[in-house]
Amino acid sequence: MQKISFFLGILILLFVSACRMDFDTIPSQGRLEFSKDTVYLNTVFTNIGSGTYRLKVYNRTDHAVKIPTISLGKGSDSGYRLNVDGISGQYFEEVEILAKDSIFVFIETTIDYDEVSDPLYVDDLQFDSGINQQVVKLVTLVQDAHFLFPDKADGVIETLTLDGEETEIKGRFLTDDELTFTNDKPYVIYGFMAVGDSQNSPKTLTIEAGANVYFHADSGLIVNPNSSLHILGSLNVEGQPQTEVILQGDRLEPDFENTPGQWGFIYLRSGSVDNKIEYATVKNAKIGIFTEGISTGETPSLRLQNSKFFNHSLVGVLARHSQIEGYNVVINNCGWSGFVGMLGGTYHFTHSTFANYWNGVRSTPSVWLSNKNVIKFDKEEPDYVADFQARFTNCIIYGTNNIELRQDKSEEAAFDYVFVNNLLKFNDIGNNYATNPLYNFNDPTHFMGTILNESPDFKPEWIKENKLLIGQNSAGNGKASISGTTLVPLDILGKTRSNPADIGAYEHIVFE
Repeated sequence: MQKISFFLGILILLFVSACRMDFDTIPSQGRLEFSKDTVYLNTVFTNIGSGTYRLKVYNRTDHAVKIPTISLGKGSDSGYRLNVDGISGQYFEEVEILAKDSIFVFIETTIDYDEVSDPLYVDDLQFDSGINQQVVKLVTLVQDAHFLFPDKADGVIETLTLDGEETEIKGRFLTDDELTFTNDKPYVIYGFMAVGDSQNSPKTLTIEAGANVYFHADSGLIVNPNSSLHILGSLNVEGQPQTEVILQGDRLEPDFENTPGQWGFIYLRSGSVDNKIEYATVKNAKIGIFTEGISTGETPSLRLQNSKFFNHSLVGVLARHSQIEGYNVVINNCGWSGFVGMLGGTYHFTHSTFANYWNGVRSTPSVWLSNKNVIKFDKEEPDYVADFQARFTNCIIYGTNNIELRQDKSEEAAFDYVFVNNLLKFNDIGNNYATNPLYNFNDPTHFMGTILNESPDFKPEWIKENKLLIGQNSAGNGKASISGTTLVPLDILGKTRSNPADIGAYEHIVFE
């Protein structure tokens, strides 16, 4: 009896399955629906593969359908590659979709700029043919570029020799004819490109106005002793070609527009000289600028002017026993701190904005100052100390933490600091710093004209876009020191500062 019941159950199951309409496959007959009618694969560099883009194909009917063919308009000559339901290729036959179900089509591309007549590369993703054909457009902008990468021989990638010692850093020295980056086409860097040579001969890398530099993962620039980096952008004028210099990761998809940590850093080694960065945006690295060493002359080892540092997974500008002059500097969205000046050094910033609206938990402040070695890259590194001097004038120091300024002092070395007319967030809720003289904001020797815990009036919806303009309700409006404004009479947008001027890198605007 149990056997009969078992076989009856099987027969009933087979009967029901045979009667289900979603298994009665019929031709698609032009009734498919798509998640989009055009797939934009964004910009790619010549001969560099794109990211993977997704198209969803729906069968809204009550019957399972069979798509006779899925193909590309340019056939095997197309620069696009497909993956349909887990199978790769450029041509597919009899692809089934169950009733009320869907499938994914994944799309990638690699295009040679020299083999296309139009940099806007277009093809058709065709479903079926004849009167039942449905088409989804595929569109990609392909750019030519200068590619800089280390040599590779017998499967071994070239590494850098620094100070006569072979390192494990994959990269090479730039040749003399590579020491000027122009704006004719983008530069794409793989590994670390070094300025100078293994004997530390003096060289200068000049990055001209309007240049775009893209770094692959774990890549960057190294400036050797006696050599220099000159990033010489200029003010962008609305309606005119780009003149700012932009340095960022080489992932061009929109999802990576503001993704931190995509590449390494720019490293100005101790002994590099006369480094200057003007009208540049450095974004999406682990560390934007890492600089070491004091200049032996009157010129600082690094001068920053009208430049922005955004979306760095660790630090925007990290200085160890270095020397920086900064005017109209803007830093935001860093996993640790926006600016760290440690192990001594000299740091002067005027009319700058240090904000940190990192989307996550951080225990470090927007600005961190110390004459000690507070961030060690090697656990065995000794606890060095060195003389320290800082001057912050007409700056905003703000962010999502209650405490956005930290000072660590060793009595074994000088610690000289002066803050003049700054808007500062230091909300000591637990009175943990009430007796610490480093945070005595009533001490006229070190703090003058400080505006404490009042709003800089950033526009909330602009902060995540790193637009740190201030509104007419900023507590720092009209409160800047005249001496600082005399030194920096124009804001970062080229606007003449009022008298008295507004605190920060921007003069205020009226938000619409």
